[in-house]
Amino acid sequence: MSAVTVPAAEAARGYPPRRIKRRRWTSFILPVFTIVMIVYLASPVFMMIGYSFNSQPLGNLDNPRQSAELVCCTFAWWSGIFDIEELNSALFTSVRVALPAAFFATIFGSLIGITLGRYRFSGRGLTNFVIFLAIAVPEIVLGSALLSMFVAVNEAKPAGLSLVPGELTITLSHIGFSIAFVAITVRARVQGMDSSLESAAQDLYATPSTAFFKITLPLIAPGIVAGFLLAFVLSLDDFVITNFVNGTTNTFPTWVYGASRLGVPPQVNVWGTVLFTVGILVAVVTLVASGRSTKKAARSSTLAMANAK
Repeated sequence: MSAVTVPAAEAARGYPPRRIKRRRWTSFILPVFTIVMIVYLASPVFMMIGYSFNSQPLGNLDNPRQSAELVCCTFAWWSGIFDIEELNSALFTSVRVALPAAFFATIFGSLIGITLGRYRFSGRGLTNFVIFLAIAVPEIVLGSALLSMFVAVNEAKPAGLSLVPGELTITLSHIGFSIAFVAITVRARVQGMDSSLESAAQDLYATPSTAFFKITLPLIAPGIVAGFLLAFVLSLDDFVITNFVNGTTNTFPTWVYGASRLGVPPQVNVWGTVLFTVGILVAVVTLVASGRSTKKAARSSTLAMANAK
């Protein structure tokens, strides 16, 4: 490795020779590769944003369709974002499904994640395997299985129960496959938490419920919020499972798939850009809020440990 000695002034004072390390060219390979991969993965999003301003669509102005030629720029599609009623209805259906699906999946998944992260019990390995299986199973297999279950329930009608394919079956299906993702996210957060923090609170005569809500919950809150956002995005984005159980109900992905046979209207790119921007803003706000919550819980737990000593 090349080295550079100290200047003559330092050498005159009797300082030993100092070696200055220089970065090898190989140290730039990983950063450059990372940047290239990020640009590659984000390029479809950038293209979507660009096509939302495309002034060269196919077809007439009454029925425009996205073209491969990109000519800048027009805000006509942004001003006419609500012009396609079927698209708006499908998008709002996706949001109506995603919110309750993410909410219930977060509750069930968080309870499972906390249990798996804190306790050891017989059947823990089997539970972990089932959660992994729910993630590893191809969506087409899961979708066909859910459709068969709903058909069987409709034929048997236990206690008068009827599950006609539609918005309810989509919501139940999304809750089912989102629980595993939330459970894994929360479990990782719980396993990374310092258990001595709860012990310090209990040393100060805090009840288990008080220690949980004052110490544990704020520390694992970022994992719970991340699980909720992940479940919401998975529900909003899902096509394969939804296509099996939706019946005549259209969500945003299924509507876009059907419209792609005749040509995608430019408003799809506009809505996609809106959803992407909202997702980025929510992620940033959540990250900031979670950081503050974690710091507050850490200060409280540190104070508890200091008082316990």
